[in-house]
Amino acid sequence: MKAAVIYQKGGMPQYVEVPEPVVQNNNQLILSVKAAAIKHIDKGRASGKHYSTENSEQHATIIGGDGVGFLDDGTRVFAVGMTGMMAEKALVEKTRVVKLPSGIDDATAAALPNAVAGSAMALRFRAQMKTGDTVLINGATGVTGKVAVQIAKHYGAKKIIVTGRNVESLDSLMSLGADEMISINQGDAQFVTQLKAIHDTTPIDMVIDYLWGHTAELILSSLKGTGSFSHRVRYVSVGAITGENIQLSSAILRSADLQLVGSGLGSWSKEEMQQLFSEILPEMFELAASNKLKVETEICNFIDIEKVWNMQVPSGKRLVIVL
Repeated sequence: MKAAVIYQKGGMPQYVEVPEPVVQNNNQLILSVKAAAIKHIDKGRASGKHYSTENSEQHATIIGGDGVGFLDDGTRVFAVGMTGMMAEKALVEKTRVVKLPSGIDDATAAALPNAVAGSAMALRFRAQMKTGDTVLINGATGVTGKVAVQIAKHYGAKKIIVTGRNVESLDSLMSLGADEMISINQGDAQFVTQLKAIHDTTPIDMVIDYLWGHTAELILSSLKGTGSFSHRVRYVSVGAITGENIQLSSAILRSADLQLVGSGLGSWSKEEMQQLFSEILPEMFELAASNKLKVETEICNFIDIEKVWNMQVPSGKRLVIVL
């Protein structure tokens, strides 16, 4: 079968012939892959820079962690691969398979799950979101940020504040459910002043942060208290697009009722992961099939994987490889 294989960390994938995977036990299934998205985590793992692979030895590896396809009985599903999903066939676990509704296309079904995991898990389990909460999404113009806006609205957010650099993209978020936007292109003082004014008027219950870096420092500084009782804020770090490290004054933690946590692989419990596959993803696939949850895709053919691996995808779109 054909597959996209990385032979060394940081290398380019090669479109090559490899042996088909073989089922080893009753918990394994063979998936005939039809579509798989290329995500930040796939590139991070391929380069060895993602925290889940940075200390692992590099062997020839088929790229792609999840995808869409057909089981041997003809059932169309989304699945997480035990072997790489950027291949004509992949080995998957029965417990990490979700049947797809007929109204959703392969590209959307392949693009959506990573964004759902990066938003719904943070909102529901890390931020403990409740109906009527006010949500700030830092870095909302990317694929996962856009999905987070829609899911926060679906979960009953009273107000959704979004930050981003691209003003046009920020404007488009208003039609997806955002209520107020803050440009990160403005000066630091203006950014903090605008955020403090919002927080004074409609206290922010949670921050879902896809950027980290300098904007995280600004947001956290805007939450610094004065010694009186403060509104509790759950701050959830999901991504670090603009920097892995920040400077954080202990005075911020001591002066505000602030809960700082992360959401990602390794932070979720087994029970939460089970809910992702048994409850959250099926619900989100149904919403997408009914056009109530949207994700934009850039579609390329599998045979062109070597050409498109480093392709610059328009902001807010997910690159999907179709087989």
